[in-house]
Amino acid sequence: MEIVPQPLTKEAFAPFGDVIAVPEVAGRTYYEDALGNLRATAHASLSVSQKAETEDRPLKADLLERHEFSSQTFMPLDVARWLIVVAPHAKAGGPDLAGVRAFIANGKQGVTYRANTWHHGLTVLDRPGRFAVFMWRDGGKGDEEFVPVAPFTVRIP
Repeated sequence: MEIVPQPLTKEAFAPFGDVIAVPEVAGRTYYEDALGNLRATAHASLSVSQKAETEDRPLKADLLERHEFSSQTFMPLDVARWLIVVAPHAKAGGPDLAGVRAFIANGKQGVTYRANTWHHGLTVLDRPGRFAVFMWRDGGKGDEEFVPVAPFTVRIP
């Protein structure tokens, strides 16, 4: 299976979470409605991630992850284009590969994955990139889950 990514838009990404647009004018914009935590014992976690540019063309994906009880936000700090690959949770459990979607974000777009949204690991294009990452963690196995999936490819323009 080969997935062709589309540009990241609020409407297309809505089933998986929210798009965060970096403000173009002075002022502050709040995106807290997108944040979700389903565990009373979890604490807020803010990290910064530096990722090397992926050189894989096309990208071969064979592992997806989710955060069952927490949303997860990626906010670009110094990023060119980056790739987002998501899948809904299947009724029988695990990722629903029939619903895999891919998006190309520019360096002025962040996303918040809803809790329980399956996604591929952070993948930056064109050059290395840095992100602020926000989620909730309690140190347990529910913080993150990784599962192997039937391999598929994502064509990167």
